[in-house]
Amino acid sequence: MNRVLAILTIDTENLPTNFQEIIQHEREVIAAWKAEGFLEQLYLRPTRNGAVLIFKDLDENQVATKMETLPLYQLKKSLEILPLIIDSAI
Repeated sequence: MNRVLAILTIDTENLPTNFQEIIQHEREVIAAWKAEGFLEQLYLRPTRNGAVLIFKDLDENQVATKMETLPLYQLKKSLEILPLIIDSAI
């Protein structure tokens, strides 16, 4: 089972007035992804400027496409997508 890490950083200096609505919609999308089984976990960053998402059984292109549909993507400052390799010896 492969894993792909996505690190989303948003531009917190230019938040729209409907930011709380965007956050609520974001939570709904994330919950749906978890229910569908391809999002393993979401971690919020302590700096409150983004999140780290761990996907399973998707490739980098599929993750990039999914990330573009997130409500917070419109506030994107940067997005890093990194494939992970499980060390089966550990």
